[in-house]
Amino acid sequence: MKGTSKTRLRSEEVNPTRWGWYSVGVSGALILINLTIATASGSLAVSAEVVHNIADLLTAIAILIGLKLSLRKSETFPYGLYKLENVIAVLLAVMIFFTAFEIARDAILEPSRDAIVKPWMLGGVALAFIIPVIFGRFELRAGKEVNSPALIADAKEYSVHALTASVVFVALTGQWVGLPLDRIAALVIVVAIVKMGWNLLADGMRVLLDASLDHDTLFKIREIIQGEPSVAEIEWVTGRNAGRFKFVESAIKLRIHELERAESITRHIEERISDAVPFVDRVLIHAEPVERKSMRCAIPLSDREGKVSDHFGEAHFFALVTLRLTDGTVEEEVIVMNPHRKVEKAKGIKVSEWLVEQKVDLVLLKESLKGKGPTYVFEGAGVEIRETSAKNLDEAINELLKVE
Repeated sequence: MKGTSKTRLRSEEVNPTRWGWYSVGVSGALILINLTIATASGSLAVSAEVVHNIADLLTAIAILIGLKLSLRKSETFPYGLYKLENVIAVLLAVMIFFTAFEIARDAILEPSRDAIVKPWMLGGVALAFIIPVIFGRFELRAGKEVNSPALIADAKEYSVHALTASVVFVALTGQWVGLPLDRIAALVIVVAIVKMGWNLLADGMRVLLDASLDHDTLFKIREIIQGEPSVAEIEWVTGRNAGRFKFVESAIKLRIHELERAESITRHIEERISDAVPFVDRVLIHAEPVERKSMRCAIPLSDREGKVSDHFGEAHFFALVTLRLTDGTVEEEVIVMNPHRKVEKAKGIKVSEWLVEQKVDLVLLKESLKGKGPTYVFEGAGVEIRETSAKNLDEAINELLKVE
């Protein structure tokens, strides 16, 4: 029985492309501020920050292109270009490494020089600290709302800018009072940038190499599938990220043998997963009818001695009997109390739902439930209903063994 698939793209209030343009503008502003200070002061640390800003401007432009192209689909790329955002994140990491190399080389090899520091320069560096802090915080929030790895990576890079701007401020202040901190500050900037670059590279490559969804998400998906009464077995569940979206796939065994009903159940499971797990683009459920080697039967009882009850919902107890179909052996026999016997409204439906949760395959009854609520519950879960004239549990089991 072939599984069905469902594509579900969520409408998003946050426009990632707009934030890409914002990032280009912020990077341009930081370049102007730091370039002006670097030209006037001759500071190696500020010059390094200018290189950092230029790298960010280029990557911001690349991110903007990636956001524009990532949602496009075609015959060549039927699943879309979602991973393009992760490619951009990796390129951003490479750019960060390049920036770190440039700064380290200048700090180590450039001839010694004294920086000229004036109060307005400190004010400019303070502004270059405030801008990325504020913008990075809002961009990170927007990136998480749309689950965009490119925006999240860019926002994290602005947190590096805040750190490096504070280091530059300390270096210029030191130079102002006669402490030669310029080279040291440049090397500190290198360490911070390399660490951030490595984190971005690792996250981006994990998605590009089709690493699995996180454990919590897969566990949540399993719970959703297991919550469907007609599912007899989950063979496997897997999933992967592609850009900001998730792709989910699973193979299950159903107690339903009718094709139309099985397709309806798989569509229902797919919809529940799409509603419960954020940013799911596609869910594919492969469903096959289960090959039963055993059968779990429910028999209503009036007492623990095994007298079969004349009524379904009013039964004091239920015998849950598991029969091995290959040789007719009773694998398990337990008697449990009916938890809904004293319920006033919809008693039969609640009892039937409870039996479905017990993974019952067949219910043996003295009374007919035709046209009543429990019948529809059992039919929907693929549970068979049989009528019996057995007076006690032993007779009922023998009757089942003869039939099977």
